[in-house]
Amino acid sequence: MARVETNNVILYPLISEDSVNLIEKENKITFIVNLKADRNDVERAVRDLYQADVEYVNTLITPDGRKKAYVKFKPEFKAADLAVKLGIL
Repeated sequence: MARVETNNVILYPLISEDSVNLIEKENKITFIVNLKADRNDVERAVRDLYQADVEYVNTLITPDGRKKAYVKFKPEFKAADLAVKLGIL
């Protein structure tokens, strides 16, 4: 599969009660991403755009046709710090 440009991978962070709970309890941030982006593209984009250490990425396509990426960060990087920088918290 062709690589998606780094600037076109992440569309926006998802802000909901559940996503805030994931930030606080599991050190994860949820993003809506480009449908053509795969896990490696999302990991590369988060690392390049936010200088964050990513542990793993899970993706899924929602019933309304958007693609969600759950990004789990390594323990030494706090998702809450990035959420504050992004304006989620």
